[in-house]
Amino acid sequence: MTEKLIKSLGEEVGVGLPDVRISGVEPGLPSVFRLATAAAVSVGAVTAAVARYKAPERTPREVSVDVRHAAAAFMSERHFRIDGEEIGLWAPLSGDYRTSDGWVRLHCNFDHHREAALRALRLPPDAGRDAVSRACESRTSVEIEDAVIREDGCAAAMRSRKEWLAHPQAEAVARTPLVALSRLDSTGPSPDRAARTGSRPLDGVRVLDLTRVIAGPVAARILAAHGAEVLRVGAAHLPEVPGLVVETAFGKRSCHIDLRTEADTLRELVRQADVVIQAYRPGSLAERGFGPEELAGLRPGVVCVEISAYGSRGPWGRRRGFDSLVQMACGIAHEGGDGTRPSPLPCQALDHATGYLAAFGAVAGLLRRRDEGGSWRVELSLARTARWLDELGRIDRAESADGEPGLGVDDLLERMDSAFGPLTYVRPPGRIEGAEPYWASPPPRPGEHLAGWATATG
Repeated sequence: MTEKLIKSLGEEVGVGLPDVRISGVEPGLPSVFRLATAAAVSVGAVTAAVARYKAPERTPREVSVDVRHAAAAFMSERHFRIDGEEIGLWAPLSGDYRTSDGWVRLHCNFDHHREAALRALRLPPDAGRDAVSRACESRTSVEIEDAVIREDGCAAAMRSRKEWLAHPQAEAVARTPLVALSRLDSTGPSPDRAARTGSRPLDGVRVLDLTRVIAGPVAARILAAHGAEVLRVGAAHLPEVPGLVVETAFGKRSCHIDLRTEADTLRELVRQADVVIQAYRPGSLAERGFGPEELAGLRPGVVCVEISAYGSRGPWGRRRGFDSLVQMACGIAHEGGDGTRPSPLPCQALDHATGYLAAFGAVAGLLRRRDEGGSWRVELSLARTARWLDELGRIDRAESADGEPGLGVDDLLERMDSAFGPLTYVRPPGRIEGAEPYWASPPPRPGEHLAGWATATG
């Protein structure tokens, strides 16, 4: 099943993938959803695509994925340690709240999202969790969701699978491919400037990472593990989840650019990039002159990867969202809790699956560019990934594990010194014989580097 799913992904984007050897069995996880299968398929797809990119004119060396390792990678932030300490994932007000007719989830990890939720609930800026709970109890889930969205915040009412499938946004999502790859221009071949003379599969490929939390950073991180030069672009004034920034920054460099005053700096970086990954709310970068068509104009041959919560079409096409919210909206949390209360997946599986699939789409775009020329666009959404996970079927509830996942990951962990202290992390999953992935450098401090490429090629 897993091998066929990987092959079908290649067919969907018009790329022939080498065979992938799958080892191990689906580990017991506290979920009826086939999380380990999703992990093995998404990791296998990007690994196979990288292997094809490395060896375009001959049969690639053996490509393999260990199912347990792929599943552990989907929980990488939960196994990550800085000087032996876990990282914080949730702000105090983030979480699920009972309403008059069900449940709603508020995402308050960023200050401006917390402030939006409190405005929507007509609460003071210093309100605590108890006050939020009381404010939610007298209102319906959708009423709160709508009010928070109107205030530019992030929330999702808990819906059942049936309710979601009848929603207009679910219908819009269903009409899109899992990994939508399309050509941006109709002109002749564009130069493939990425050099492949190095020892690592993606040597010479330059990746601009314009993303935060978690899917986009995971996509760029796995490309770095295969040798791409990844420059993560943030800004000093934008909020971050500090621990996650570190955990997803292995192998990358980091610079700060304020698009309000330094847009030309970003344009210059784009002119020398091969891949641009962005996960801003749909349309927001285009409003600043960095839509896919503008990027292709700056750099003919660029591969533009766009990640969103609910897709760019439909009534929610411009809605902000995060993995935990999509799980609530799409029926996953409802099914996990048997409809009585939310019970999410044991990891941010939609983020991680979308991240690896986005990296797969990026390499597929590079392969199509090499064969056909042109600039390429890759579109993915957490909601479409949720639909794919739903389509993979279920594990018998009696076979799913209770409590915390017991993967036994000690043999999958490595350690590295960094400016933040000693780090313990899950090494990158997927194997190409003779070209195993690894991160050549520890996570940098945010904004540590100049806004420029380290290499002279490109």
